[in-house]
Amino acid sequence: MTAYDDTSRIGKEAMDGALKLVSAMTRGFQMLASETGDYTKRSYEQSTELMEKMTQVRTLDKVFELQADYAKAAYEGWVSQATKMSEICSDMARESYKPFEGVLNSFPKPQAFKA
Repeated sequence: MTAYDDTSRIGKEAMDGALKLVSAMTRGFQMLASETGDYTKRSYEQSTELMEKMTQVRTLDKVFELQADYAKAAYEGWVSQATKMSEICSDMARESYKPFEGVLNSFPKPQAFKA
């Protein structure tokens, strides 16, 4: 009966791990979607603000200055966002693996084959 009990326990642990994996992945994808939406909104607002400022300037030098400042801010924002997204993905992968650490270690070790 112990082989059946062991198999049942391992199956239950695997199912619990799979449910935890799905939960971790769902949370991660929700965070990615939220961050993407927030970044898109900020980017749109910054672009709109730039266009408003550009319509009010009188010299070409000021237009180039505004455009350079915008490009710098946009690049820094993109790098920051890319860093956030990669951290979320790393955390999601780490959390997805955790439930299976114990399950993989609980499998019985194979016996040495004697000829």
